Amino acid sequence: MLLAIGSVKASPGATTVAVALGARWPAPGVPVVVEADPAGGDLLARFGLEPYPGLVSLAAAARRTPEPGLLWQHTQRLPGGLGVVVGAMGGEQAKAALDALASSGGTAVLRQAADDGRTVVIADCGRVESASAALPVVRAADALVLLARPRADELAHLAALLPTVSGWCAAVWLVLVGDGYRPRDVTRELGVPVLGALPHDPPGAAVLAGQPGARRGPDRSALGQAAAQVAAVIRAQALGTGHRVPAASGLAGVVRGPGADAWSRS
Repeated sequence: MLLAIGSVKASPGATTVAVALGARWPAPGVPVVVEADPAGGDLLARFGLEPYPGLVSLAAAARRTPEPGLLWQHTQRLPGGLGVVVGAMGGEQAKAALDALASSGGTAVLRQAADDGRTVVIADCGRVESASAALPVVRAADALVLLARPRADELAHLAALLPTVSGWCAAVWLVLVGDGYRPRDVTRELGVPVLGALPHDPPGAAVLAGQPGARRGPDRSALGQAAAQVAAVIRAQALGTGHRVPAASGLAGVVRGPGADAWSRS
């Protein structure tokens, strides 16, 4: 399975959520997080990793030989064992690597790994938009998981962009981050499935960001436990429909209730 993780406004922590989902992914799946954010990667600095191997070396290798297992050859390990393909630190280099990956058909490398029956590729695409260098990754994904804070301003922006976003991927789901509107209310108003809500949990986020002094593992934090529930929902959806997850219903005509109107006016 290939999942794209991103947002359409602000920065609700796509990298942290991608790592959380990977760290708490249920067996027997083997997750790997790919930093495909055109603005640049964070994992290299957060965990003191090396710049190579990573997305830059993967893009170069994909031009030569898109062989099976190529993705794993450009993977490093986080302290807990999660495999990651680190992005370039600078936005210019990250965008160049994504452009090279797309032009060489390198997104097929992600797709190939995702189709092997065990690997779950979680691509951190950052803020996604029509001009994003990560859009080819989004289009190749089984599902796009959009992150949004359940606040009036972010939900209004999301509601306006949903008709466009629905054309980028076969399935579009939401995960809410922090406090605000309830998931069932957001689902009702926007017509897009909300997979769950992740709490505002700075200590839990610190663990997933590699900050020194963080003592609780992701399995013990509120954020990690909620991420495990969201990962289980995604996996259940995929297993229930074969390999491809179902397209979200209601995207073509976004439901416009009183709450949605209030978001648009905010």
